[in-house]
Amino acid sequence: MFNVTKKSIQWGQEELTLETGKVARQADGSVIATLGETSVMANVTYARSQKPGQDFFPLTVHYQEKTYAAGKIPGGFFKREGRPSEKETLTSRLIDRPIRPLFVDGFKNEVLVICTVLSHDLVNDPDIVAMIAASAALTISGVPFMGPIGAARVGFANGEYVLNPEVADMDQLRMNPEQRLDLVIAGTKDAVMMVESEAYELSEAEMLGAVKFGHDAMQPVIDLIIDFAEASAKEPFDFTPPDYSELYAKVKKAGETQMRAAFAILDKQERTSAISAAVSAIKEALSEEDQADANLGSAIKKLESSILRGDVVANGKRIDGRDTKTVRPIVSEVGLLPRTHGSALFTRGETQGLVITTLGTGEDEQIIDALHGNWRSNFLLHYNFPPYSVGEVGRFGPPGRREIGHGKLAWRALQAVLPAPTDFPYTIRIVSEITESNGSSSMATVCGSSLSMMDAGVPLKAPVAGVAMGLILEDDGKWAVLTDILGDEDHLGDMDFKVAGTEAGITSLQMDIKVAGITPAIMEQALAQAKDGRMHILGEMAKALTEGRSEFSAHAPRIETMTIPTDKIREVIGSGGKVIREIVEVSGAKVDINDDGVIKIASANAESIQKAYDMIYSIVAEPEEGKIYTGKVVKLVDFGAFVNFFGKRDGLVHVSQIANKRLQHPNEVLTEGQEVKVKLLGFDDRGKVRLGMKMVDQETGEEIAPEKKEKADADQE
Repeated sequence: MFNVTKKSIQWGQEELTLETGKVARQADGSVIATLGETSVMANVTYARSQKPGQDFFPLTVHYQEKTYAAGKIPGGFFKREGRPSEKETLTSRLIDRPIRPLFVDGFKNEVLVICTVLSHDLVNDPDIVAMIAASAALTISGVPFMGPIGAARVGFANGEYVLNPEVADMDQLRMNPEQRLDLVIAGTKDAVMMVESEAYELSEAEMLGAVKFGHDAMQPVIDLIIDFAEASAKEPFDFTPPDYSELYAKVKKAGETQMRAAFAILDKQERTSAISAAVSAIKEALSEEDQADANLGSAIKKLESSILRGDVVANGKRIDGRDTKTVRPIVSEVGLLPRTHGSALFTRGETQGLVITTLGTGEDEQIIDALHGNWRSNFLLHYNFPPYSVGEVGRFGPPGRREIGHGKLAWRALQAVLPAPTDFPYTIRIVSEITESNGSSSMATVCGSSLSMMDAGVPLKAPVAGVAMGLILEDDGKWAVLTDILGDEDHLGDMDFKVAGTEAGITSLQMDIKVAGITPAIMEQALAQAKDGRMHILGEMAKALTEGRSEFSAHAPRIETMTIPTDKIREVIGSGGKVIREIVEVSGAKVDINDDGVIKIASANAESIQKAYDMIYSIVAEPEEGKIYTGKVVKLVDFGAFVNFFGKRDGLVHVSQIANKRLQHPNEVLTEGQEVKVKLLGFDDRGKVRLGMKMVDQETGEEIAPEKKEKADADQE
């Protein structure tokens, strides 16, 4: 009944298996990839015809995690998987980015890739398995895909590269100083197509070594997919790339001069308008038949690309007049907004980010519900890209995949410099509002976030800057690496290579390649050029701020921490939370208690913090013999007075210890409710507290000097 093909190899510490023919047989390509006990099913379907007028490639990739894969039931009321999590969205992008450039030019039929996590062993991350499964499913589906690709995760611990480190090692990378890298790489047999990484100040040489290590490590996977496809691939789809050379010649003749003049305009808005006018003029000059040709858009784009790329490679001059290594003018400003905790405006050329930092408490931490368990994050970064930032009218709503991806890239870049939670017990939320964009708004977010956090008083280990690099690679082998690329250079170029870091090293690297031909030499130059650009940007940022401010905003919460014995936690919380609710209500401060006994007390008011601290201290601390306390008389009896002096602790002041004279009854000098100063004299055989008043000056609260006490005792006699 089933025609099953199954192939396996030993890959690193685990066995990698590809299987097809048993499940989802109506899909064009269906593969279940298993690494260890983590299994992902990838299903590929594609349309056999192109939609009329289709001028782009409609590839859609979905990665979905099913909680049953880890033996869990979803939380919430509906008890089923809902909208994609951040991890699912980011992994969908990880799969999409390396496979998209490998479809045959001109193929514009709809393609759908769905990757479903079926089993998770809590050791091997499903994202790498999903990328391999998707590559194998595309390779056997018959779709014109020029793969396969392989993928790998690379760690860097104790000076050694590690293939596919375990989930636990990568999950808390920031808390483990031995682990300095989490890098995901994908590529073909001959070229790297995509890199995504979070690093802890690695040198350019160390990062380049990680990329080479990962590319070498994925070669057995590519060989496995090829072997697997030879036994199970379907007949290739009959597709011949369209030949629009005649149409391109007409387009070039009709509009090259006007298009070249448009690209020579330095201002983005004016240039965009001029390019649009040139496109309209080209269309008007063509016949109705040529105007209706589905390849007209491709022909016009080819003309634009040849003009932009040719000038760069030929004479090193870019469309805004810069050479290949110059960074656009930078203006850094901080402290713009009066009520926010920290703010910065970072402007680089026609790209601008308004970045705001908000400090919160433990209550504001984000709870991440992942397949391998729940954990909390005290650092959040959200990136917004409204249509007005590029002068357009467009969709405005919840963040899309691009916004989530760019925000996560900036998040990764800043992780390495954050203070430890024990040193800075705040939740940090950054929001980057991109107000203008013409290239590399994610790197502007990195720079603006550093400045904004320092403006909020966050003690960063070092400022972080980022820069986007581009590549023009011609068919004759000539190439040029571009520093600080524009939007058009990104759109019409061959590489988007983003590098962020401090003066000491790289903290994040993201690379997307649109051609299968980048060499180690190109990467090495791109990294070296990026370092020069990063150092320049850090210098410009330093003109605004170089380190975290020593004072917080008046509107930011203050957090004090205290540690109590774990066996006292129950007493602070109280039955049903009664005690801690009372502390919060009376003091006005927020109080968070961890299972390890660490208590965070937060308020914008220092008095509220102190009041909550004192209330908690009175519950958990033990009174000290010989120390003077302020208390309140709660009861008078013939033999003395009971005084509440330490939280809810009462002690007896014997009548002989009340005053330096003989008293018949305590009510001669005391009344119930009166505030008094008492000294803890000790404890009796039953543990009862013995207090004294006569040795304490009731006005100053200081102990009476011995000579004065002796005189008072003599007067009493």
